[in-house]
Amino acid sequence: MKNIILNTDSYKASHFLQYPPQSEFVSSYIEARSAQMNHLLFFGLQAFIKEYLLTPLTQNDIDEAQAIITAHGLPFYREGWEYILDRYNGFLPLEILALEEGKIVPLQTPLIQRIFPN
Repeated sequence: MKNIILNTDSYKASHFLQYPPQSEFVSSYIEARSAQMNHLLFFGLQAFIKEYLLTPLTQNDIDEAQAIITAHGLPFYREGWEYILDRYNGFLPLEILALEEGKIVPLQTPLIQRIFPN
């Protein structure tokens, strides 16, 4: 089973507590920070979208994630995940801006930016 909630480093589960209470949107990006080369070939976003983002999360995903994340001693934002399940039928309400796949870029170039409601 693929659980998008668990597809991250466990410490990131507590990030929701760091946003100001009236936050409406969160924007973050991905970049390659270091490697043996100075450039990289950007690819894989379409595969990730097909593998993880085209399948809605379920109540079972939320229950599983809560059990695992709290077992790590971290808080779990159940209300937020249930809001996504109820309001968006389990699909993450996000917008992805990205470079073209197959593009060669210098390291430390933002590759993907995602924006979604907090």
